[in-house]
Amino acid sequence: MSNLSTAVTSLNIQPGILQAIPAHGRYLSFSLKSAGELRAALANLLPLVDGERVVLGFGHTLVAALGAQVPGLRDFTGIEGSRVRLPATPAALWCWLREGERSELVHQTRRLLHALLPAFELQHTAEAFRAGTGRDLTGYEDGTENPKGEDAVAAAFVQGQGAGLDGASFAAVQQWQHQFDKFEAMASPDQDHMMGRRRSDNEELDDAPVSAHVKRTAQESFDPEAFVLRRSMPWADMLNAGLHFVAFGKSFHAFEAQLRRMSGAEDQHTDALFTISKPVSGSYFWCPPMRDGKPDLRALGL
Repeated sequence: MSNLSTAVTSLNIQPGILQAIPAHGRYLSFSLKSAGELRAALANLLPLVDGERVVLGFGHTLVAALGAQVPGLRDFTGIEGSRVRLPATPAALWCWLREGERSELVHQTRRLLHALLPAFELQHTAEAFRAGTGRDLTGYEDGTENPKGEDAVAAAFVQGQGAGLDGASFAAVQQWQHQFDKFEAMASPDQDHMMGRRRSDNEELDDAPVSAHVKRTAQESFDPEAFVLRRSMPWADMLNAGLHFVAFGKSFHAFEAQLRRMSGAEDQHTDALFTISKPVSGSYFWCPPMRDGKPDLRALGL
């Protein structure tokens, strides 16, 4: 067994976090409606969560309702000093559904809703899909700088904190809505300079401006380095579309370092990506480890 396989097995992670983006996805977020029925709903939910087809996350409000604390978990409240609007949309519970066939999302969603109602109320849903080999709807490759192998495990998962915590991950979730008319009105070279990469071959541009997305988010340029594992997917509804951004980390620190620089809070330079895309949501979740094929909720007293 390789060192990576050993690490993954010993940490008991939700495997879908490390796996490649599926062909079809659905993001569901829930608010807590009835605290009195909370524990019964969670008991119904846990057998449905394998960590692969369904990745599960707990919000701060839900953990607090259980009378528990998870070190490092908090609500997203934006970035102090940001020069752009960063909406905060906290939720109690989050599920990322991952399937090869869209029809399976229908059945997965029905099972989850039956398990969670009436303790929880569906707050938001987004339909997602893989575009080509993993591109954003602008045509640029997504997640090029993702860490690989053991580096991905080190970046994305908690280690050394003990049973019930090791193997957990912190998920930062933002739904970005693209403004395609603005993007398509740009000349192709200007689009490349906005991203900091050529769309044609994904090569980084030596002469990219300081506002280029690649320069704003170069993970190795932070001190300490700010590596996260991105597992974003394009989303679309009848009228709008964009990228459902998801970053998994051993904490929220790396994500916040990147967003602080992107938003101009660090040096007053904002990411050029904000000229053609805007975040419309922002949430934080704790994704528990697995134990015996189900989420390990010992840290929550369950």
